[in-house]
Amino acid sequence: MVDTARYITLSQLQQRIKAAVEQSLPLPQWVVAEISELKVNYSGHCYLELVEKSEPTRGGAPIPRAQVRAVIWRQQYAMLSSYFRSETGSALASGMKIMAKVIVSYHELYGLSLQITDLDPSYTLGEVERQRQMTIAQLQADGVWDLNREEPMPLLVQRVAVVSSAAAAGYRDFCRELEAGGYAFRVELFDAVMQGEAAEESLCRALERVAARVAEFDAVVIIRGGGSASDLSCFNSYRLCSYVAQFPLPVVTGIGHDKDVSVADMVAHTPLKTPTAVAAWLTERMATQEGWLIDASHRLAQLASQATERERVRLERHSAELHSLAERYCERGRMRLEMMREQLATLTERMIERQAAMLRMASEVVEARSPERILRLGFAVVRADGRAITSAEGLSGREVDIELAKGSVRAEIK
Repeated sequence: MVDTARYITLSQLQQRIKAAVEQSLPLPQWVVAEISELKVNYSGHCYLELVEKSEPTRGGAPIPRAQVRAVIWRQQYAMLSSYFRSETGSALASGMKIMAKVIVSYHELYGLSLQITDLDPSYTLGEVERQRQMTIAQLQADGVWDLNREEPMPLLVQRVAVVSSAAAAGYRDFCRELEAGGYAFRVELFDAVMQGEAAEESLCRALERVAARVAEFDAVVIIRGGGSASDLSCFNSYRLCSYVAQFPLPVVTGIGHDKDVSVADMVAHTPLKTPTAVAAWLTERMATQEGWLIDASHRLAQLASQATERERVRLERHSAELHSLAERYCERGRMRLEMMREQLATLTERMIERQAAMLRMASEVVEARSPERILRLGFAVVRADGRAITSAEGLSGREVDIELAKGSVRAEIK
């Protein structure tokens, strides 16, 4: 049989824990933690889950080290939330680090919980700045701080990938400003959550979708419609800023801040204040290039006119020179032709004289060898049957005709 003195009941154990907690921590404590969950119920009470995480390692996620439930009762929540918003410009939200004054309590059924009675907004603002400085230092240590600014910005930025929320007023302002400019931009929205706990992951995914189609765009625009320093905390995160710094296209930011400059602005190629300012910058860039083209066309027309005039003068000069040369060539040709005509006449006369002399000589030769002259010298031509006889063979007994210088006779050969 078990000795009852050796054990206690669960409720007794819980009561001892409760007493120990209340005796150990009788006074409120200032506690630093991150809000992992926050919900305000219908009665106005605010219920939170507070967590402490280890410092994130490069490439790894922070690991929870402690977690506890907390509550801000309705009356205090109305006052504290209003005060916190007025000091930080942002409402209490998941992912936010806070310094809270808490009363530690322990309940037998619900366990350990904290009742928040006060908040220190300056800590939250200081934590945002601390995270910002850590991100800057890490990016500089990685050697990527200036990478995006070194990306060449096209002269004409017409194909624009916009990372923003489709429901954001800043995105609508951006589109209206572009339309008012009158230039043909091709804008494609890559929808993303722009604030809150999910913003960092959503923005990174949107940039990854743009990077998968990098050849289709000239630049990336990240815009949102303003907000407090806490609202802009995602734009100081190392992961998102590393994406922006190493992005393969020039990044233009218009995050809508009035005073503070986010780290994303610092590493972007061109940081501007608002979405409207980004649209105006794109329009002005187009207008500048249009003005340059108009000026270039005017200068080209002027240069073409000057070149045409120079060539016209040059052509006229060459035409005059050609006309003068042609006249000189024609005159020389005419004189040469005249000279050749005179030479031809002289040569023709000489040739005719030579041919006449040759004809006379030939005539004398022919005359000297003519049959009539030979016959006059005492020769005769003997023909038989009308053919001249040159041989005496076979002529015996035949009749022949003998032609003399004067007259002819018929004879019989004996």
